[in-house]
Amino acid sequence: MIDLAALLVAADGQPAISLLPIAADGLAAWLAGQGERVRTGVAAQGFAGAPGTAAMIAGDGPSDWLALAGVPPGPLGPWALAAAAQKLPAGRYGLAGELGQAGLGWCLAQHRFTRYRRAAPEGLRVLATSSLAAIAPAVMAAQATALVRDLVNTPACDLTPADLAQVVIDTLRPYNADVRVVAGEALLEQGFPALHAVGRAAAATPRLIEANWGNPDHPRLAIIGKGITFDSGGLNIKPTSGMAAMKKDMGGAAHALALARMVMQARLPVRLHLVIPAAENAIAGNAMRPGDVIATRAGKSIEITNTDAEGRLVLCDAIALAAEQKPELMIDFATLTGAARVALGPQLPALFANDDALASEAMAAGMAAGDPLWRLPLWAPYADMLKSDVADMVNSADGGFAGAITAALFLEAFVPPGMAWLHLDTFAWTPASKPGRPKGGEALGLRAIWALLRGRYA
Repeated sequence: MIDLAALLVAADGQPAISLLPIAADGLAAWLAGQGERVRTGVAAQGFAGAPGTAAMIAGDGPSDWLALAGVPPGPLGPWALAAAAQKLPAGRYGLAGELGQAGLGWCLAQHRFTRYRRAAPEGLRVLATSSLAAIAPAVMAAQATALVRDLVNTPACDLTPADLAQVVIDTLRPYNADVRVVAGEALLEQGFPALHAVGRAAAATPRLIEANWGNPDHPRLAIIGKGITFDSGGLNIKPTSGMAAMKKDMGGAAHALALARMVMQARLPVRLHLVIPAAENAIAGNAMRPGDVIATRAGKSIEITNTDAEGRLVLCDAIALAAEQKPELMIDFATLTGAARVALGPQLPALFANDDALASEAMAAGMAAGDPLWRLPLWAPYADMLKSDVADMVNSADGGFAGAITAALFLEAFVPPGMAWLHLDTFAWTPASKPGRPKGGEALGLRAIWALLRGRYA
């Protein structure tokens, strides 16, 4: 596995090919000041400064070579140099100008998920920059994103709830986090009946994974992630097309774990509580059935109207647990609804918040980080869709209206009044490759929420 930290270094005078980011509207003026060799090389390669393009201009000696990267106008965004990092030959490059946020894409363009196939040997493209303050944040964000991608890309055969628990332990061990795991029938004994109901039919027993870290006197922060390691849909079984990518249904857990590690790496002055309810939604004789009524940690009863709406069930127990510590802020990540993807597509996580100022803060943080969110409403009248004739509520509203909103309203019912809460319904997947963003698992909303937390607590 590539050491992402080795790809972005401080300029130290070592020989390097100069890398010039240049936008199309500035190319002509720049070329006017260049010699015949450069102008000829640019013309021969058809380089016009379009974003995502790159060119290499040969020189008389190693110090005369020049690499050009086409970028959008303005400061460099997260993905501005990703294409250059993929297209330029291996070597050491010296960046001309400010790095901005582009270190993220430079690193991630060279990250590969290679667990199941041998990758052809590739040389590294190292970028040396004088923007020293931008190096560490870019590397941290790249490492966190790579963790999310690798976990989401791992199939359920190698990422059961037990495997996910071990990943949490191994990831957080260097930071001396206190990790607790509750498994199988012990979930009933310790008050997690909804999580148990979802995962009891699987051969891989469900787990409640919990980690605490930081000074107990600091502000309490709860981070929660949906950890459905595979979702068949249960007895309301998904069609083949809907089940094919369901190894990614633990994407919320991957986001939560990556964010928790960032908090610990940065030593934010918080008392962090990480909660990951992990289960496989499987089919067997003891599977949860439509029409069943199940209990929850919070004491609410739930009528099961759709066994494929299981993520909110494991989350409601996790939210109730986190609320018991009275955090000043609670955040959950979940690959919760297809309705959010219909509304916003694959690139925009749906953001729900019970506080307008907090929502605005998160939206602004996402835009500044180049990791946008889009707020959807917690429209209270739609809570009527969750009414049950036999229990406190149903787990899935009848019909196809407002699916992402009713799912969020379901979760909100388990958040105590007055407790600040953010819910991200994220896709955790890139359906078509782009520079630095291969098809597969993806972190969407992670950097936005990290920017929010860093702004609040750093």
